[in-house]
Amino acid sequence: MNDTPSQPAVDNVYIARIFERIAEMLEFKDENPFKIRSYRMASEAIGEMQVQVSEIAARGGATELQRIPGIGKTISGQIVEILETGKSAYYGELSKEIPETVLDLRRVSGIGLKTAQLLYRDFGVKSLPELKALAEGGSLASVPGLGEKTIDRIRRSILRLESEGG
Repeated sequence: MNDTPSQPAVDNVYIARIFERIAEMLEFKDENPFKIRSYRMASEAIGEMQVQVSEIAARGGATELQRIPGIGKTISGQIVEILETGKSAYYGELSKEIPETVLDLRRVSGIGLKTAQLLYRDFGVKSLPELKALAEGGSLASVPGLGEKTIDRIRRSILRLESEGG
């Protein structure tokens, strides 16, 4: 039996997901809203395409990819990189700055972008298990802007996410 994890299929869904995660990380960092929007638009465009971007790239590389509405020079180059390597170096750099698990905090009802940023920056919360520990320890009450009802909603939401498998 082979225990080596297999490389995910590099298809439109995979590439769209990378660009969506890049947009989320840029948003978390309070980057330029136009840059965030560019990655979101690219994600949506690629995710909705009937033709695989790999077929378009095979016909003419990054230049041909730029014919897709919402795909510019930078993003087309990143698409080619993902198609060739299965990875995005830019996404990797962002992941080193912001642990991807931090983005999962926003899945919790009662936690928006600003609260997630605050939890990460001021309380070192990088994941749902760390948020759960903070909630169970009663320390969420010390987070500015979180009232009793919101804290209760956060606790219930964490339990629901755990029961759903993550």
